[in-house]
Amino acid sequence: MSAPIGPTDSSRVPRFAGPATFARLPRLDQVDHAGIAVVGVPFDTGVSYRPGARFGPSSIREASRLLRPYNPGLDVSPFAEVQVADGGDIAVNPFSIGDAVETIQEAATGFARAGTRLVTLGGDHTIALPLLRALHAQHGPIAMLHFDAHLDTWDTYFGEPYTHGTPFRRAVEEGILDTEAISHVGTRGPLYGKKDLEDDRRFGFGIVTSADVMRKGVDEITDALRQRIGNRPLYVSVDIDVLDPAHAPGTGTPEAGGLTSRELLEILRGLSSCNLVGADVVEVAPAYDHAQITATAASHVAYDLVSVLALNKGA
Repeated sequence: MSAPIGPTDSSRVPRFAGPATFARLPRLDQVDHAGIAVVGVPFDTGVSYRPGARFGPSSIREASRLLRPYNPGLDVSPFAEVQVADGGDIAVNPFSIGDAVETIQEAATGFARAGTRLVTLGGDHTIALPLLRALHAQHGPIAMLHFDAHLDTWDTYFGEPYTHGTPFRRAVEEGILDTEAISHVGTRGPLYGKKDLEDDRRFGFGIVTSADVMRKGVDEITDALRQRIGNRPLYVSVDIDVLDPAHAPGTGTPEAGGLTSRELLEILRGLSSCNLVGADVVEVAPAYDHAQITATAASHVAYDLVSVLALNKGA
């Protein structure tokens, strides 16, 4: 087996030049097979407030030009461990949520059958449901860590069951998630009522608020999350609004009092021993960003998720 093809050498081609793939990696059609693919889903028809996340994948890729091949936080060179490639964008119908969900599920299923694990760049959080459906078909019930300011377990918006605020309610109803091993991390802010929390608890979710992370610290929180997950197949879904607006202003539904980018990255690195099978980074809306603050954070989140997958290359 030949060695993986890595990113474009920045000592030969400046970072601000050349193809704008994620981390300047080869495209999927430039490699024989990818163990990990970074794929975009430029879709934001499911948002309930500020639109613009359809431009998230391109902004994250642009910010990722500065990423380097060695990840000292995890002591791994992920692009040397396994072939990682940019799989481009899944083109979906921007005028039909139902059609888009079907298209995403079909594409994700194709990657899974080819033995390629995904880190998906959104797009809004609606996309998590079809991605989870594809993984459930392969692995059975999935453990999940959901990093978000919001619960995303509401029932409908204006009668619509598929939106960025409903994917994980649908996932529980469909039996996709292992309800013994699911948790929100970083939640905060006002709710519609106490019933939101009661429903969420009934679905089986644990809740780690942003205040819990502040008071207990990253190490204690991460240890508790690992114990809850065990060795189950794990999906990590990161809504960038889990970060405080100081660290991620470019998102559609910002909430004050969030995690720092340092806290989020350290928690993700603490999952390196887990059986990660897929991940997403969603809700980056560059029209509200400043100096690529949000896109830079998202690119590093995606890089650490790729690194964790690379450490578990036999999963």
